[in-house]
Amino acid sequence: MNEVELGHSIQMARKKVGLTQQELCQKTGISYSTLAKIERGAIKSPSVFTVVHIAAICGVSVEDLAGTPSSTALPQKSLKTAKNGIQFVYFDINGCMVRFFQTAFARVAADTGASPELIEGTFWHYNDAVCRGELSLDDFNKILAERIGEPTIDWSKYYLEAVQPIAEVQEALHWASQSFKVGLLSNIMPGLVEALMQKGTLPKLVYDAIVDSSAVHAIKPETEIYQIAAEKAGVSPSDILLVDDSRANLMAAEKMGWHTLWFDDFRPTESTDKIKELLEV
Repeated sequence: MNEVELGHSIQMARKKVGLTQQELCQKTGISYSTLAKIERGAIKSPSVFTVVHIAAICGVSVEDLAGTPSSTALPQKSLKTAKNGIQFVYFDINGCMVRFFQTAFARVAADTGASPELIEGTFWHYNDAVCRGELSLDDFNKILAERIGEPTIDWSKYYLEAVQPIAEVQEALHWASQSFKVGLLSNIMPGLVEALMQKGTLPKLVYDAIVDSSAVHAIKPETEIYQIAAEKAGVSPSDILLVDDSRANLMAAEKMGWHTLWFDDFRPTESTDKIKELLEV
């Protein structure tokens, strides 16, 4: 499939789910000019991360968008099944793949003079609504700015500057991706998955599924997001492993029949060793 055909496929997928170019840009963090060029076929070999994220937002597979074979299609790999039946591994992002919270709050406080408690309290009060796609990031920025007495603020800027990869679990993700299907399943604000990929903060590999809460309008531990994730995984719920730092999220996944592993940010090496134990074949 050439660039023009890929662009047309993306345009059709976008229209099928009722999204305008502007709406898809907001959900993915892609600029309007970039998306317009992709849909026109004016960008040669667009980023595989961009294609994967567009596919996730539109609820289709990369193969559906890019065709098979294609340079942007998922690479072939020798898939295995762990002794316990696991075939697909979902990794959480915030608190598992990356750290950011306290550093971002501290930097906002240092730049504005607002108390860290006020910043953090406002963040957590509205975080679920933004991650669910009920409240736009622009509206959240306005609320946060008003609460701390600033004319404007860009939360995503502070987030992206503060976020740091957790090397141990990212290495485990690379390792798992060689033999298992892998994906990201995250409560996250609009556009930040793509921004993290562009920044190189998330591992540079092709994910078999990306479940972005702001795109599917559901957050963990709500049942709907696990149902969506299981459908995208294309395997039985009993064949899925979720690696997450939230006990509530893991308990909800267990109720859906998933395997689960609690990621301990304070003991990342121990947690990643457990991932490899669970994926023993």
